[in-house]
Parts: sequence; structure tokens; C-alpha cells
Amino acid sequence: MGIYQKIRGLWKKPKANLGELWKSKLMQFRREPVTVRLERPTKLDKARSLGYKAKQGIFVVRQRISRGSHTRPKRYGGRRSKHAGQRLTLRKNYRFIAEERAVKKYPNCEVLNSYEVAKDGKYYWFEIILVDKKHPAIVKDKNLGWISNKQHTRRVHRGKTSAGRKVRGLRHKGKGAVKARPSRRAKNRLQ
Repeated sequence: MGIYQKIRGLWKKPKANLGELWKSKLMQFRREPVTVRLERPTKLDKARSLGYKAKQGIFVVRQRISRGSHTRPKRYGGRRSKHAGQRLTLRKNYRFIAEERAVKKYPNCEVLNSYEVAKDGKYYWFEIILVDKKHPAIVKDKNLGWISNKQHTRRVHRGKTSAGRKVRGLRHKGKGAVKARPSRRAKNRLQ
């Protein structure tokens, strides 16, 4: 059994396997600010499987998201029914929201991928792998050089990451998934 398999096994049930260490980690996460840049990923096996490399131009950010709050905000100051349905996309998942917020903090970077680290009754924590697309080490890299091309700018805001593709219904192909793609408007034209 390799080291990454052992790490993966520990993270399957962190509360049982890590015990007091996991408790102290959660307390540390709660005290930290909303967005934290990390030296190395917390789940090394997961980060490596999603494309993380310990090289210049790639870094990991831990983003905290409040649980709940997928309800529409209340309108105050009189009633106007046409304004009641505004301002909140309810179809987004927490991971996608975390990626968008991390990119707002680091606007010169692109999201490579992300994964969930922890959750409690109040928060979710996600780690987002960010790539500095203009860094010479990234531009020269044969596996990651594609992200520095012009067509891959702002990929998180266009729903091109893994979490974004899930929100857009692009996870499944073939029979039974025809109506999910490419959009809800296009679905109506097929019928």
C-alpha cells in the first residue's frame, strides 16, 4: 500500500481516525480568516490527484463558506413583487461559490480544481488549487501550459471548472442526459 492510499484512508473518517488532531484542526480553521493561503495542501492525496504540484506558480487557498444561506434575501422598504425573485442564483453548489470567492481574492490566477476539507454545523471549508497563469514555470510546463492560453481566462466565472460543470448539468453523457445539456433554454427547443 502506497503512502497516498494510507492518507486517503485516514481522511475517509477523519473524526474517528485523527481524533484529537482533527478537533484541534477544526478549532484552528474556525479562528482563521475566511480566505487563507497555505504552504501545502491539507489533503495531499486529493490535491495531487486533482493536478497540484509543489512548484512555483501553483498554490492552495482554504476558503470558508457559511452553510445555509441558499434562501433569497428578504426585501425591506415596501412591497414590489417583481423584485422578489432577484439577486440570488440558487442552482450553485457550495464548492462553486468557494471557487468564485477565492478568485476574487487572487484575480491574476485561475482555478485548477478544488475539494472539500471539512464541515461543521456552521461552515464548509474547501481548498482551491490556484495557478498563476503568467508565471514562466507554468507557461513552460507541458501539462499545465494550456491554462495560460487566452481562451482559458476567467474559467471559474464561465462554469468551466469541475464544480461549475456539475452546476451546469454536464457531468453525465449519453441516454438520459440529453435534456441537461447544453442549457435549459436549448432543452425547450428540442421538444
